[in-house]
Amino acid sequence: MSTPHSSSTTSGPHRASSPPGPQIPQSLTLAPTAASSASPSPSSSSASGMRDAAGDDSDSPPSQMSEDDPGGGWEPDLRAGNGRWAPPDQVLENVLESVLEFLTAARDRNAASLVCRSWYRAEAQTRRELFIGNCYAVSPRRAVERFGGLRAVVLKGKPRFADFSLVPYGWGAYVSPWVAALGPAYPRLERICLKRMTVSDDDLALVANSFPLFRELSLVYCDGFSTLGLAVIAERCRHLRVLDLMEDYVEDEDDELVDWISKFPESNTSLESLVFDCVSVPFNFEALEALVARSPALRRLRVNHHVSVEQLRRLMARAPQLTHFGTGAFRSEAAPGGGLSVAELATSFAASKSLTCLSGFRDVNPEYLPAIYPACAKLTSLNFSFASLTAEELKPVIRNCINLRTFWVLDTVGDEGLQAVAGTCSDLRELRVFPLDASEDSEGSVSDVGLHAISEGCPKLESILYFCQQMTNEAVIAMSKKCPDLVVFRLCIMGRRRPDRITGDPMDEGFGAIVKNCKKLTRLSVSGLLTDKAFAYIGNHGKLIKTLSVAFAGNSDMSLQYVFEGCTKLQKLEVRDSPFTDKGLLSGLNYFYNMRFLWMNSCKLTMRGCKDVAQQMQNLVVEVIKDHTDDEGEDDIVDKLYLYRSLAGPRNDAPPFVTLL
Repeated sequence: MSTPHSSSTTSGPHRASSPPGPQIPQSLTLAPTAASSASPSPSSSSASGMRDAAGDDSDSPPSQMSEDDPGGGWEPDLRAGNGRWAPPDQVLENVLESVLEFLTAARDRNAASLVCRSWYRAEAQTRRELFIGNCYAVSPRRAVERFGGLRAVVLKGKPRFADFSLVPYGWGAYVSPWVAALGPAYPRLERICLKRMTVSDDDLALVANSFPLFRELSLVYCDGFSTLGLAVIAERCRHLRVLDLMEDYVEDEDDELVDWISKFPESNTSLESLVFDCVSVPFNFEALEALVARSPALRRLRVNHHVSVEQLRRLMARAPQLTHFGTGAFRSEAAPGGGLSVAELATSFAASKSLTCLSGFRDVNPEYLPAIYPACAKLTSLNFSFASLTAEELKPVIRNCINLRTFWVLDTVGDEGLQAVAGTCSDLRELRVFPLDASEDSEGSVSDVGLHAISEGCPKLESILYFCQQMTNEAVIAMSKKCPDLVVFRLCIMGRRRPDRITGDPMDEGFGAIVKNCKKLTRLSVSGLLTDKAFAYIGNHGKLIKTLSVAFAGNSDMSLQYVFEGCTKLQKLEVRDSPFTDKGLLSGLNYFYNMRFLWMNSCKLTMRGCKDVAQQMQNLVVEVIKDHTDDEGEDDIVDKLYLYRSLAGPRNDAPPFVTLL
């Protein structure tokens, strides 16, 4: 069957002829028509722009034109068989929409939307989830005009380096215009996920009032709201299933606290996930305990550090069905000698038969760690990234975690602790080792020794984030050979331009081995003493890399040129504290349209070079960011450059310290 097309070169559709029985419409035959042989589709630049503006999840609409000629005749309605007359293209679009309902992968939907105008329109009408990777890459109005039946929206705001305080406060990423546009357009919207967005209490109130069927709200690395906004969500979203607050900054003064937990419905709730371990202010524990008791579907609960082990045990008794549990502080608030015993707490963990993911431990008392032993064998995920544990405190725990697949930990466990992980967790897929002290001159507790041990003991590893102060090429090469299934490799050597700690050589061969031997690699972070040779390896072998982060690395602009020319799938490039100049920036002119964004800070860029990019790339937004509005540095020196594609053009909410070129 030929691909259906919506435009026609004739004056009108065919009319049914006189012989008995319905005539088969020409658009349903195998013979191609003039329209089908040259079907118009959205222009490549516009389509590509909208698709990537929506985080590889959409593309721009074609020019407006009528696809139904009002002066033409009608064909039989083949769907109903009742003699009604309908345009043949409409029949095909209805069939196509029914088929596209089963297409869920964003990549497949993107491809379908580019076939022709009919497919473009049908895909837009059947899409239920929209992902926007940059809130400034497309306007809210354009998004709601294209997609008519969304049930879920995922929206990202600030650049990722905002997590490291490299994006000044007040930069933007306000969710207000998006919420205002989504409300009237999608009354049946059920889920919103926001990441690195500025969200006010008024925004949360508008969400609660606009979507009567609202079920899920996830806020990740967001700021601007308080417990007042959370109270509105809890009180008015009567069908709420998920309220996840992760790594957010909740702005509350002690005299402005609202008892938001008690605002949930007093009847049985449909709550399945409640995560608020980042909310640092106190809350009503009795209200939480009652909420947990009347939420039989609750599977995930993560509480903040105001919860003691005594309260923890009460929560576990109310919800033995939990699969994901965040423990809060994991210490006792009772007087010495009068607190909960380890055996009593261990009984509670033994009764939690469904527990697979454990986190929290924000102010841990190591004496209580043996209480989790009964649950360790079933754990697939363990997060100790807030617990300053030593190797001696970690080893008895980790030896019981034989089925662990995800492990996050602070570097205080040292190489010895990582060796214990390697000796037990042979099925480990993801490891993150965070620094207790992230300063450049800190004394790191893990090194190449721990990395080498992990590569030997965890051959199924797929993702690793590893902060350290010293490393060797030998250890990185060993990981590339022992863990060939790595998809994410993020090695962060915190000291500036640190070489191989044994040989003193650059780390070129280590990172070169990673891109050569790990054929599935899509995300790479490099640091340490690296020359152009390392970036030549990345360009030649990193053909699947989508995200590349560079810190304190490179020795000339050729490094950037190798990356731009070789990494054909590159979407996000982040560079900090590296010696790249305008020449390196301009070497990417032919590749920026294929990328979602470029971030560079503390390099050697000038305003002139940034203006050259802006003049030659009219569909890109070029932002030059100063740390403060009163910076008195040289006007021609660029502190931070943020470059991204946008169908909406330059934004209108830029603060004074942002210059839009």
